Amino acid sequence: MSIYEGKLVCVTGASGYIASWIVKFLLQRGYTVRATVRDPSNLKKIEHLVNLDGANERLHLFKADLLEQGSFDSAIEGCHGVFHTASPVIAAANVQDPQVELIDPAVKGTLNVLKSCVKSPSVKRVILTSSMAAVLHNGRSRTPDVIIDETWFSNLDICRELKSWYAFGKTSAEDVARKYLKENNIDMVAINPSMTVGPLLQHELNASAALIFNLINGSETFPNASYPWINVKDVADAHIQAYEIGSASGRYILAERVTHFSEVVKILRDIYPTLQIAEKCEDDKPFMPTYQVSKEKAKGLGIEFIPFDVTIQETVESFKEKKLLKQF
Repeated sequence: MSIYEGKLVCVTGASGYIASWIVKFLLQRGYTVRATVRDPSNLKKIEHLVNLDGANERLHLFKADLLEQGSFDSAIEGCHGVFHTASPVIAAANVQDPQVELIDPAVKGTLNVLKSCVKSPSVKRVILTSSMAAVLHNGRSRTPDVIIDETWFSNLDICRELKSWYAFGKTSAEDVARKYLKENNIDMVAINPSMTVGPLLQHELNASAALIFNLINGSETFPNASYPWINVKDVADAHIQAYEIGSASGRYILAERVTHFSEVVKILRDIYPTLQIAEKCEDDKPFMPTYQVSKEKAKGLGIEFIPFDVTIQETVESFKEKKLLKQF
């Protein structure tokens, strides 16, 4: 019997990509999980959750909306820990109204969840799913000799200048959460994952996995961009370790490595030589430089980091299993 058997925790936005893996791992460890979703009656959105091992006995779905005050009260009441993962992730090209679509749900939504935490004296620790987007945008140069660590914080003015509204929302939400919970004496740990890929539990494609999907689903070009990457299973594991390890504190950035899309394409070709893969860069400019991301603090959570080439293969195999690809 697990030492966590029956221990009560809440995961917000539980049907999402990262949150689904957090729920899966919590159930495996014996926790009782209250999972918030926008619409518990939408079977397509929750099917992958209710089919998880242990879900029948220890998973309870709650309806909650980020912008509805008090809607998280009943899900959080009596919980020892809260994993606040709910926040919209929308590709920049698809954003019509950043304030409504990204910033309000990230910032006001986070405050709504945290107010419910403060109402429940049982809550001892909040694990906030932040992002590397709340780390990277500060005007400092990113070149191969630069090592980014947890002391880097994105600057809201720079996010605004870049029109990087996702980064603006995530940075604001992390700031608001840290101040609010400190005032209310609740412990908070932030997890700042980089571009998260790997196997999908949910049925539909999410924004980060779509970056790999597009390279093998008919696109002739790849982006001239360099991203830090991490496996979704490492991200979920880090959340749970940050909750269970009493000495965990502050924030933890997560990146296995930083690669340019040209390198992603090369890895895909090596693993899947028969696939049609994007062949040329979208522009003729010099490739965006890579940089380094420190793993030291994350290793303190016991994260061993799944190698990026393994993560790429797991991602594509997941597309095959979900029958998302024309090529298979």
